[in-house]
Amino acid sequence: MGSLERSKKKVQLWKKAIVHFLLCFVMGFFTGFAPTDKSSIFSNGVAISNHQLGFSPQPVAVINPVKGQNFTTSELEETAISTTTKESLNLKKPNGGELNPRRLVIIVTPTSKMDRLRGVLLRRLANTLKLVAQPLLWIIVEQFSDSAEVSEILRNTGIMYRHVVFKENFTDIHAEMDHQRNLALKHIEHHRLSGIVHFASLSNVYDLSFFQEIRAIEAFGTWPIAKLYANKKKVIIQGPVCDSSEVIGWHLKKIENTTDTTALPIHISSFAFNSSILWDPERWGRTSSAQRTSQNVLKFVKKEVLEEDTKLKGIPQEGCSKVLLWNLHIFKP
Repeated sequence: MGSLERSKKKVQLWKKAIVHFLLCFVMGFFTGFAPTDKSSIFSNGVAISNHQLGFSPQPVAVINPVKGQNFTTSELEETAISTTTKESLNLKKPNGGELNPRRLVIIVTPTSKMDRLRGVLLRRLANTLKLVAQPLLWIIVEQFSDSAEVSEILRNTGIMYRHVVFKENFTDIHAEMDHQRNLALKHIEHHRLSGIVHFASLSNVYDLSFFQEIRAIEAFGTWPIAKLYANKKKVIIQGPVCDSSEVIGWHLKKIENTTDTTALPIHISSFAFNSSILWDPERWGRTSSAQRTSQNVLKFVKKEVLEEDTKLKGIPQEGCSKVLLWNLHIFKP
């Protein structure tokens, strides 16, 4: 009996060994077909992820957004601000909450070919904007010309931009600048670009914290601006007087008598606003686009800034007494 039991145990051990060998052989056989490079396994997933994040630092197009307007196309490609970008930036906190995505900052800069320092000032402002946290869109407006100086500068900035050009001629520089700002606002309205709009002159100098501050604007925001006159050796402060973030008054320049009720008593670079004011008429009580085709959009924005006291907030929020923006008046021979 003992010898019979030992023989049975030996048979069982052989069976187990054979099964174990077969399993190892099968696993090794199929493992030989698997790729050895990790990148070949995950490359597709990485490509999709990068595409969804969506922000390209490359130059963006110059187009005519509205039929019937006198724009000229200087580029053939346009990169839109996609809703997938916002979705991809809705990151999760470790505790299960959500991180609010940064708001898009839309910088509008009119330029003039009569400005001899335009190229230098464009590069200086571009170097500042490159340091600002994304997302940021720079809209540059200029009169159409055969010169490619502005286009070449913009292509080398690494900033997402839109370059808008026009054909009209102006003798009044102020009228030309307002016309350019209107074109930029109509572009924002037509494409429903959602963000905080700020008019940045080429002569402006910024503290980088300024751009983070304006991202907190819900409707309208305003701040003090220091105007420096190099050839006159003086500084003028314009902008709001605040109690915390509530605007209770203004530091104003001397204003001549005018019949223009929408004349803004503050510098054009001294306020910003939520772009939804341009393309959400029900929210802001605006007339429909069909009723206001000839309306000056810039005048409307100025009027809203002046009248919406309850929605106008001072920046910085700790009393709006800190200057984060300087406007340099450089003597130009």
